[in-house]
Amino acid sequence: MTAKRSNNVTLLILFVVVTAAAVIALPGQFLSVGNLQNMMRNLPEYGLLAFGVMLAMTIGGIDLSGVSVLSLSGVVAALILSHHEAMGLPPWVVIALAIAAAIGTAALCGLINGLVISAAGVPAIIATLGTNGLYFGLAIGLTDGSSVGGFPLEYIRIANSAFLGIPIPFWIFGVVALVLGVLMDRTALGFQIRMLGASPMAARFSGFSNRAILVKTFVIIAVLAGISAVILTSKVATMRPNYGQEYLLLAVLLSVLGGTNPDGGFSSVLGVVLAILTIQVIATASTFMGFTPFFRNFLYGLMLLGIMVTHYYRNTGRLGELVTHIKRRFRPIETEER
Repeated sequence: MTAKRSNNVTLLILFVVVTAAAVIALPGQFLSVGNLQNMMRNLPEYGLLAFGVMLAMTIGGIDLSGVSVLSLSGVVAALILSHHEAMGLPPWVVIALAIAAAIGTAALCGLINGLVISAAGVPAIIATLGTNGLYFGLAIGLTDGSSVGGFPLEYIRIANSAFLGIPIPFWIFGVVALVLGVLMDRTALGFQIRMLGASPMAARFSGFSNRAILVKTFVIIAVLAGISAVILTSKVATMRPNYGQEYLLLAVLLSVLGGTNPDGGFSSVLGVVLAILTIQVIATASTFMGFTPFFRNFLYGLMLLGIMVTHYYRNTGRLGELVTHIKRRFRPIETEER
């Protein structure tokens, strides 16, 4: 069994166990149609950002600006939508313009990220930390930090409607996941992304343009954030620059939990999907049980640290030593017979 398949099987088992525990702990609540639809409606917002972090890690970097790209592209769309009556255009035209503006703004942000990293040679973590502040500042400047609303009803229906009983945002999420899976496993660009993450030198000598691969990857990452912005603004019928600020930690956790190698070269779209589903079950169950979002963030941080420590010991071949040490540490003290 390959490492990817083994990781996905483990995640599938984890998802089944967590879901079974939630069903047992919350009889009659967790499996209600309304709750399941709410779960499917909520997870695409941060799930798409997790895909972006996955791509950034696969290429051997990180993108800290995803949430700010979401904010800026969402604000741009919201400003257009809020003036739909003054434009005098049919609602569907205004909606198309707003979505195109959101995706276009996000793509431009991704292009800037890619060029700063590839052309200027700035490390991805530093470059995206800087552009994170830049994009967030622009979003605040365009709105003066206040919310923007007054959207056409047709736009609000996008994220609050369902097809065959499944919310539209989940359909969008599924299509994006499928496209990403094909991209990473069946296309030349996916192979180049993995190779660049595994060995930039080997990628260079293979005739690939590392700069072009980096730029394309960060544009795709930003477009994912733009799609998330469209879903978010449609769902809540308003937009503030600080929406989604808590998603960064969650996106990183989901990427690593899904089997992405933070050092680059390896990732699994299916693994990230299973991680997203598992975390959504945990989040929903904790809400029913009365846990606050602050506790969930604490739990996510603890999980991320635990996963990274496990990755370290596994990659260095010392995981067995760690398990043995833990067993010895918590083994009951044996009393000597007299």
